[in-house]
Amino acid sequence: MTFLDFISLSKEEILKRFNTQEQGLSEEEVNNRQKTFGFNEIKTKEIGAFDILLRQFKSAFFLLLFLAGIISLFLNQKVEALLIFLFAFINIIIGFFQEYRAQKATNALKKYFTYKVKVIRNGEEKEIDARFLVPGDIVLLEAGDIIPCDLRLIEVNNLMINESVLTGESQPVNKTDEALTNVKSLFEALNIAFSGTAVINGEGKGVVINTGINTELGKIAKLSANIVRPSTYEKELADFSRVIFKTVFITISIIFILNLILKRQPDLISFIIFCIALIVGLVPEALPVVVSVSLARGSLKLLKKKVVVKRLSAIEDLGDMQVLCTDKTGTLTQDRLEIKKIITPNEERLLFFFLLVSPLAKGEKTDNPLDQTVLEAFSLKHFNQHLQEIKILSGIPFDFKRLRTSVLIKNQKGEKLIIVRGTGDTVLPLCSKTELNEPLSVTQEKIKKIEAEEGERVIVLAYRSFSKNNYSVDNENELTLLGYISFFDPLKSSAPQTIQLAKKLNVQIKILTGDSKEVAGKIAYDVGLIKNPQEVILGSELENLDEETLFQKCDRYSVFARLSPEIKLKIIKALQKKYEVGFLGEGVNDALALKIANVGIAVKEATDVSRDAADILLLDTDLKVIINGIEEGRIIFNNINKYIRCALSSNFGNFYSIALMSLFLPFLPMLPPQILLENILSDTPLITISNDNVDIEELKRPKMYTLSKTFPYILMLALISSAFDFIFLRIFYKQPQAILQTSWFILSLLTEMALILSIRTRKLFFKASKPNSGLIMISSLVMILALIIPYLPFGQKLFAFTPLPIKSLLIILGLTLAYLITNELAKILYFKFHSNSSNN
Repeated sequence: MTFLDFISLSKEEILKRFNTQEQGLSEEEVNNRQKTFGFNEIKTKEIGAFDILLRQFKSAFFLLLFLAGIISLFLNQKVEALLIFLFAFINIIIGFFQEYRAQKATNALKKYFTYKVKVIRNGEEKEIDARFLVPGDIVLLEAGDIIPCDLRLIEVNNLMINESVLTGESQPVNKTDEALTNVKSLFEALNIAFSGTAVINGEGKGVVINTGINTELGKIAKLSANIVRPSTYEKELADFSRVIFKTVFITISIIFILNLILKRQPDLISFIIFCIALIVGLVPEALPVVVSVSLARGSLKLLKKKVVVKRLSAIEDLGDMQVLCTDKTGTLTQDRLEIKKIITPNEERLLFFFLLVSPLAKGEKTDNPLDQTVLEAFSLKHFNQHLQEIKILSGIPFDFKRLRTSVLIKNQKGEKLIIVRGTGDTVLPLCSKTELNEPLSVTQEKIKKIEAEEGERVIVLAYRSFSKNNYSVDNENELTLLGYISFFDPLKSSAPQTIQLAKKLNVQIKILTGDSKEVAGKIAYDVGLIKNPQEVILGSELENLDEETLFQKCDRYSVFARLSPEIKLKIIKALQKKYEVGFLGEGVNDALALKIANVGIAVKEATDVSRDAADILLLDTDLKVIINGIEEGRIIFNNINKYIRCALSSNFGNFYSIALMSLFLPFLPMLPPQILLENILSDTPLITISNDNVDIEELKRPKMYTLSKTFPYILMLALISSAFDFIFLRIFYKQPQAILQTSWFILSLLTEMALILSIRTRKLFFKASKPNSGLIMISSLVMILALIIPYLPFGQKLFAFTPLPIKSLLIILGLTLAYLITNELAKILYFKFHSNSSNN
């Protein structure tokens, strides 16, 4: 049944239709319905082990090898065919296990993005996982919730819902609980709350009418289940790989035609297999897979650092971040409020009034740490006793423009009082009297001094008599100051070190807070973010600036105080003109900023709306966690780019050398099985490069190694590689076929290991950070195998190698050393020139 079937029903009819009541279902009935309707989840086809294995057989890499093997079998070259099929099988196994581990890593992250929902069952309010909802459940909604299923609303209180996920309309919709007629589309369904939409304001109650795939969102998800959207970086790599494949294929075709004309290779069929093996060995067809695997591994590394990525491509965004906008509470401070001072002639009355202006006075729960701290000091039992003596008549909630909240109460004597709670600079100007033994101006100066010198947060309480049962903001005047409470949130011991690490990574930290200028400045000064506590700018100073001036202010200042959600948004947009900007948010009002920022970051305690809008979830609210995440993101991409630089520069150099030499030699420079063996052995160390150590200098330049900027460097290294290949040919040109082929095989492997050693750092290799143990071990093993395989019987029989004389080995080792030195010199000159051009 669709939502249209329930729109015209009254509240009583809806409850009857689903055989439920406002007290909710019993647990027994829930279990029965669970068996009938299943879980409230939108299941799409999961990628299993078989799908991953099948994908390996569909790759161009496998198809080319398979073709070469079939041709070899057809020509009765059984040993060669067996080796080709063996190499194909080895690559399938390696690819399968790499991708399977990546998929498991991706699946492991999903559990962190489940949503909780408040329901009424057996007459009790409970919080459950949204997937356990069933039709007929009674769901409670409040601002910040993501609606977990389709609901027919039966009770609303100023409920506004953003339905853009379904309709594309960003304007929130005012909902009703009344029965409606002549409704034909979801745009008109004002008494239905749809799955996936977000509660922006107010509260409500609804009956579950559809769950999972039967919801309107589920129907859309079913249609789009097979649509896969790779990240921008993966698209770039895939396009890059295709260009390289086409370039290599065209080059090979030209070489093949020239060989036919010049008749340099008498065995045409062997030359065809040689060309196929060359393409397979040199095309980086697996680049997108390598990136996916590296990102998946990286996501698990980040998880250990308490950073959860919603999408793997967010790791790149995290590493690219240049500016982080964050609040100070919980990130720089411990988010553990303590009462430092209570200034009032009547402490009990002050604490009681403080709690009256909170959800606690209505019997509701509160997440506000100020309320919780005062409640601990006053005691819940004491508060409830006093609460029986008064009646709440009305109230005006907190908003970011007034920076205060108020309530109208009636006591046992019949007196009516407006109680106002807020910051000193918003409440004190409304006061005309005071119960403190000092002028209001003196109190105001004292509060500013407490905030500026102690970094404490001060909340002021004031009141006035009133005669009516309702009031407005205009009545919040002529108040009598009752007193104030100062709260202290201790700094985290790790905060100063974290700020220093951020500076090392060239990440600017900008504090965006609703607190006063004095409190924000004091904390930022204490952690070393600013040199003067006065270096703070207020949101009001940014409101009417032109775009250029706004950017200059946002770029100059690191601390912004008394900000509204609208001003936060303006700051982020201004900074994005020059920087990649990250934003840490948790409230309903942060959702838009989280979506607009290059990287949206939410804490696990954030509202559903904020968590849904964010790209990254923090399991621990600490600036150190974010900065460590940025560092790890940069390490991951630095190592991915190491792989790209090494694979392409080495392969391109060897590719053109071997292809061109086939025009000058009367035999193949390297046999197809030798090419394939060299390819597998040289690629093996690169598997471990994703875990390599990275120099701190490399982490300061997150966008240094984009593909476009990398290509000139790759081309330079490829030319060096080709130059040494031709030097080798000049020395070994007159050697017998087996000697030349074996020598080139050994030289290719040794120079590739030398290239890995050089290319992993911008510094001289012996001054750089130490390679990880896996890279050292596997590279060493490959070099040993390169030297001993030609001397082993199976190497001579299967690969047609021959033992080399000592003189040839010494020449190869000398060329390898010269190659390493040349690479190091070229690298230093290249980066020196590149650095100079970047500074001009």
